[in-house]
Amino acid sequence: MKIYVFILALLYIACHEPAKNSNEEMAALLKKTKELNAIPENIYSSNVRVAYFDSLYRAEKDVQKSMQIELQLIRACLENGDENLAIGYGNDILKKIADSISPNKLRTKVMKEMAIAWLRVAEKTNCIGDHNGESCVFPIQGGGVHRNKAPAEKAIALYEEVLKDAPNDITAKWLLNIAYMTVDGYPSKVPGKYLIPGLNTDTVPGVKPFVDGAVKTGLDITTSSGGVIVDDFNNDGYYDIITCSEILDEPMRYFINNGNGTFSDASAFSGLNLITGGLNLMQTDYNNDGFKDVFVTRRGWPTTKATEPNSLLRNNGDGTFTDVTKESGLLIPYQTQSAAWADYNNDGWIDVYIANEADHMQNIPCELFINNKNGTFTDVAKRTNSQIFAFVKGATCADYNNDGLMDIFLSSQEGRKVLLKNTGIKDGLPYFKDVTKEAGITNGDGTSTTWFWDYDNDGWQDIFIASKKFFESPTYYFAKEAMGETLPGYDAKMFLYRNLGNGKFEEVSAKVGLNKVAIAMGANFGDIDNDGFLDFYLGTGNLDFSVLVPNKLFRNNEGKSFTDVTTSARVGNLQKGHGIAFADLDNDGDQDIYIDMGGAYKGDAYQSALYLNPGQNENRWIKLDLVGTKANKAAIGANIKVYFRENGKERMVNRDFNSGGSFGANPLMQHIGIGKASIVDKVVIKWPGTNSEQVFNNLQPGQLYTITEGNNVPVIKNNLKRLDFMDKNRTTIGCAPLA
Repeated sequence: MKIYVFILALLYIACHEPAKNSNEEMAALLKKTKELNAIPENIYSSNVRVAYFDSLYRAEKDVQKSMQIELQLIRACLENGDENLAIGYGNDILKKIADSISPNKLRTKVMKEMAIAWLRVAEKTNCIGDHNGESCVFPIQGGGVHRNKAPAEKAIALYEEVLKDAPNDITAKWLLNIAYMTVDGYPSKVPGKYLIPGLNTDTVPGVKPFVDGAVKTGLDITTSSGGVIVDDFNNDGYYDIITCSEILDEPMRYFINNGNGTFSDASAFSGLNLITGGLNLMQTDYNNDGFKDVFVTRRGWPTTKATEPNSLLRNNGDGTFTDVTKESGLLIPYQTQSAAWADYNNDGWIDVYIANEADHMQNIPCELFINNKNGTFTDVAKRTNSQIFAFVKGATCADYNNDGLMDIFLSSQEGRKVLLKNTGIKDGLPYFKDVTKEAGITNGDGTSTTWFWDYDNDGWQDIFIASKKFFESPTYYFAKEAMGETLPGYDAKMFLYRNLGNGKFEEVSAKVGLNKVAIAMGANFGDIDNDGFLDFYLGTGNLDFSVLVPNKLFRNNEGKSFTDVTTSARVGNLQKGHGIAFADLDNDGDQDIYIDMGGAYKGDAYQSALYLNPGQNENRWIKLDLVGTKANKAAIGANIKVYFRENGKERMVNRDFNSGGSFGANPLMQHIGIGKASIVDKVVIKWPGTNSEQVFNNLQPGQLYTITEGNNVPVIKNNLKRLDFMDKNRTTIGCAPLA
């Protein structure tokens, strides 16, 4: 009940304060939410928690109890970015228990926390303070080796002490090996009994290394966990970048691509700098004006009573954005991480399914908001049988049975997976049926990020889901796999459900080589080698500071199997990846990867990464931008089939027009690899809404075509330049006048 009292109070205040523009109004609402959430129970309010545990510690007279409180204080300091304070408290506890003869469990816990604190000092000193493109990239080598080795050496000494007391602590063993890497001591200096061999070897040749270009472009912004959209927000043909951070002190950022190898920071001019917080982002065009709008979801993983509202930000077409959350009817008091925008009732306007998070104590439903075509939305979830109650971590949509109706898939923290089949439209409303069980999607393990894609190009949308089933630290699973040990069941594994084309799916992760350890918060897919088969990247976001494991890149081998190419591609950053986007940012014909880095806590922030693809081969490509007329203007939900011949063999590549996975947003414009083909024989567009088809013949590779619904002449946009990103030459655009 308290949740509604809090949010109603916030809404009342927001509606009765002196007149402000809507961006200022949302900023005020978020500020008040932050103030209400400044309580020790909120695990993200780390400064409050430091003060709280410090007061308890000072008041406690019992030595044993005070040390337990002091251990909590160490963790709170680490979360708040006060590593030196954490280390000081740790040393204080160690002095108090110095007389223990046998291994002391508290001593071991304290040393592990102190070791993490020293590793974080090492990261701040080297990877953040002396940042370069190789910083924190696993295996650590070259420019990634720390110049200031002292903090990592402190961590090494502590981990070796931990392992004396707890020799079977697999997580400590992994982190010890990582710490030795940072000082250029792996593997030669790692004590033999603690060595995990082979971490610096690459058994999968053939992928040319990517290069982190974030520093050169000025895009290496340091934030906590958040989302990203890479897309063209000013309709000049070049990809821009919008990011957010889930911490309410941190504003959204907007970088305009200048089309000359540089970016301009337009955060202030656009008004987005007033909008703070946000775990995830996605683009839409809710008002069909041809300019991409932005939807912000806030506060996944609820730990507070006052929830943070989502935001719908209207793109005004003049470089500015306006918060229209309240006027659109989307100012709702529920926490969420994921939403899926599509035209569910085939009326030519984009609707939104908001997948809220309900734990066992809350009765919070998912919502389906139908677009009223006047800037407002109406929730019809209950009426349309789509009102699901679950702790949803991922939402995605596609027409999985090719009947012309958009369906919905949900993944959840507690393990429930839900496939909602769109059974038809009546009186303007789409009706759904839960067909999860009959579709063969029955595994009950916890899951997170998800998406529809046609990984084998057979014309049917398949489903990828990342696991969230952990009985140990995720680091434990990575270490066990690196040590060659087989893990049971689906612990920390991925799921791939292949669409059989008859309404049923088959779980094929083992068949295609994806029965591997992989954790993911942010994740997305793209085609790194232009072979027409979709590859994917997983960001290893996690709350735990000890989760220092590489983000992962998997290459698709002609739809038959997947190979982990992280090491050879040099994209295995050890920091916590969240929002992921594949996009050809430099217009050189291959897809790059942008990652919003950083953990959930203030003290676990890190620079974003832009992994530039050097070009993997001579494969060709075609880019298709769609404009709806009867369909929604952004053409979200359109289906594209590209036919061509390669090496005498007829091929088809199947794509949906969307932004990819559920955590991170690719450009809507589709970049489609066609291998060695010299010409595209045919492109078939199936438009959402009407389900009408258009066919275009004999298109040239290496071109960006704009196709408008109903116009049979595709337009080539050939005035875009290949970009050479320069050394930090980012400019800042001044503030826009207030509305």
